Amino acid sequence: MRVIAGEFRSRRLKSIPGDATRPTPDRLRETLFDILGPRVRGATFLDAYAGTGAVGIEALSRGARHAFFMEKNRRAVDAIRENLASLGLEARATVYAGPALLALPRCPAELVFLDPPYDLEREYLATMDLVAENPPALVIVQHSVRLALAETYGPLTRTRTLRQGDNALSFYAPRQELEKADDFGERSPEGVLKQSPE
Repeated sequence: MRVIAGEFRSRRLKSIPGDATRPTPDRLRETLFDILGPRVRGATFLDAYAGTGAVGIEALSRGARHAFFMEKNRRAVDAIRENLASLGLEARATVYAGPALLALPRCPAELVFLDPPYDLEREYLATMDLVAENPPALVIVQHSVRLALAETYGPLTRTRTLRQGDNALSFYAPRQELEKADDFGERSPEGVLKQSPE
């Protein structure tokens, strides 16, 4: 596993053996950050169910001001901390060792990335309901293509879904962000040019 772009491009990241974590594939990670583009720079990024931290570290490499990492697997937490230390990123990162549902309310972030284990469907519902109580500017959920997420969770509304193989990314933004984007008439909340109606 490696950092794809930015300040730490091509730097190797420690991973852990076994199936305790499911790393976001490099190609999907690259697509995610291509979509987010310059929105990452200067933002606060939250990587929940972080595994070994590749997504949050990618955000830091691309200019995020700070990243929160949440992971309950002890070996994965150790790998996150080692990866951050190897890149000199400790001062720009906060690592929470424990369940994401307990840590989420303590981590205000503009960009939230959620990647619960694919077999824990109730975890998706609980996490999205919790995030919706104090919605950030943008929530990105990685999930199986076989899992049908709701179109809305409280004030959060899905703006797009991207599929790659067995994986999908769903983007959610508060309704007021969508209305703001409509007022400007040019960009959706995730920073991608809207398609004109045909």
